[in-house]
Amino acid sequence: MPDASEWFWSRLACPIDRGALHYSHHVLRCAANHSYPIVEDIPVLHVTHTDPTYPYWEQSFAEVLAPSPAPTADESGIDPFVQDQIVRTNGRLYKSIRGRLKRYPIPELRLPHGENDSRNDGWQPSFLDVGANWGRWTIAAARKGYRSVGVDSSFSALRAARRVARQLKVEAHFVLGDARSLPFTAGAFDLCFSYSVLQHFDKQVARRALEEMSRVVAENGRVLVQMPNCFGLLQLANRARQILTGNRSPFRVRYWTPRELRTVFEQAIGPSQIYADGFLSLDAQAADLDMLPWREAALVRLSEILRRTARIFPPLNFAADSLYVECRNTKTFEN
Repeated sequence: MPDASEWFWSRLACPIDRGALHYSHHVLRCAANHSYPIVEDIPVLHVTHTDPTYPYWEQSFAEVLAPSPAPTADESGIDPFVQDQIVRTNGRLYKSIRGRLKRYPIPELRLPHGENDSRNDGWQPSFLDVGANWGRWTIAAARKGYRSVGVDSSFSALRAARRVARQLKVEAHFVLGDARSLPFTAGAFDLCFSYSVLQHFDKQVARRALEEMSRVVAENGRVLVQMPNCFGLLQLANRARQILTGNRSPFRVRYWTPRELRTVFEQAIGPSQIYADGFLSLDAQAADLDMLPWREAALVRLSEILRRTARIFPPLNFAADSLYVECRNTKTFEN
């Protein structure tokens, strides 16, 4: 039996036919005989015959077949993967401290504490992080009292996530999978979350991912997704630069209007509200102020001032660069 809780085990499903999975000799198998390996306690539940959403999928799958030795942390104690990938995962604000992290930048998740749920009597709400990478939001949710699972297409990132979670003594689980075919049972989670992920998908692919999030979240559960705003003060310039340079990178940011976001999210999931996550950046995290140089820290402080002002003056939300779209799931699905 792999190193995972019974709760986690029971929520896994075949990403092809949604059937239950059974464990035998480090392999998961469904009734239709689709089989998936478990590598370093990470279920590999990715559908390999579809066009990848992750540009480095071939490299990732090669790592599944022949995992490289786990890297050794330097004197800082920070996992080398995080040190190296911090700009790619957390944004340009972290460029000057790449390779020089002294602690893990675990963000503050703006959700109620899991143990404070009104239904709580030894019960914990469940949380799925779509596009978890090295696990910063998955770990943030686990620290806040949620049963936390992260799914991603990068095996190297998930190996790092597992290492970081263990280093921080946080219980979290990780799965290799595709956002378009999430390998979980219908209604498996109370809340589905995604940050700085769907913005890189083609819009039709993003819509498919949202439909999958709706499927794996319980009826009346919540979906919370961070997305860029094409009317954001910085994003107007970034979008113009993208057009002028002819940037067609498969991992480029796709820009959405607030109206477009509301329409697509409500069709795919249910009633939605949109509010500011941050200004002048797509990843301004107040929890990381102590880590950032003064210029970047000043930008984050200004973003926080504008975000709080937007609560009082809602029209300001539509000038935010980073938006949260929060939905109540009204769909029901059967396994």
